[in-house]
Amino acid sequence: MELRHLRYFVTIAEEQNLTRAAERLHIAQPPLSVQLRKLEADLGVALVHRNARGIQLTEAGRVMLDEARRILHEVEQATRMTREAGSGLVGRLAVGFIPSASNVVLPPILRQFKTEYPDVSLHLQELQPDEIVERLHDRRIDVGFFYLPFDDPSLHMHCVAEDSLMLALPTAHRMAGRTRVNLSSVADEPFILPARHGSMPGLYAIVAEACERAGFTPRVVQRDVWLMQTIVGLVAGGIGIAVVPASVQQLPRPGVTFLPLADVSAMAQTAMAWRHGAKPPVLRSFLDIAAPQAAE
Repeated sequence: MELRHLRYFVTIAEEQNLTRAAERLHIAQPPLSVQLRKLEADLGVALVHRNARGIQLTEAGRVMLDEARRILHEVEQATRMTREAGSGLVGRLAVGFIPSASNVVLPPILRQFKTEYPDVSLHLQELQPDEIVERLHDRRIDVGFFYLPFDDPSLHMHCVAEDSLMLALPTAHRMAGRTRVNLSSVADEPFILPARHGSMPGLYAIVAEACERAGFTPRVVQRDVWLMQTIVGLVAGGIGIAVVPASVQQLPRPGVTFLPLADVSAMAQTAMAWRHGAKPPVLRSFLDIAAPQAAE
């Protein structure tokens, strides 16, 4: 039994007339009659009664009609979903990201992706950079977001966002009223640093290098902070000052003032990473939105 036999039978049952069914199927009537008899022979039961008024279904024929329609619908649905999966319209995408990426970088990307590809199932995982890399290698996630620099030649990395650095200090701080400040002018201040081996090793490296270029080693009162929200909260609490990406200003936090750094040109860069090799259609669709030039 082939799918065409089911289509023939459904058309015959709907038309209740072999001539009209043959016209609808664009085939001659005699071959259609042969195919109907062959289907009945394969099943070992009569599916129709033939009389002067046309075709009437037997009880077995009515059961066969219901099942044939169901099978044809499922085949049509499977065909459609397979084609959509091949074009990146449906499927599953696993995304790993460091906590700070969810503040500014990810929301517009995810919003546009869900609008354009509503049938793709997104699996989002908040992870540390080393976990992101490990899960990329193990194929547990398809794409990850973290701060540069990060060295792993086995992965494609593409910068999707650049953020200038600013000084975060308590609103009551003596310098809070300025419009900008040199990093070198706060060399003696207590510093809060992001985690060196946690969620923000890339940002740690950028901040450490900026301080070195400004001619000092920061006096650290709180190190290895894993979340940007925590860094800003500690600044608000008067624990110290911090060098942070400018986008952090979008986090509502009373008691904190952000000042541009006049003597710092370094940028905090957020990278998107994925495995070398062929890109699945769903990943290509995501890259088209997150970084069009990276999808090529």
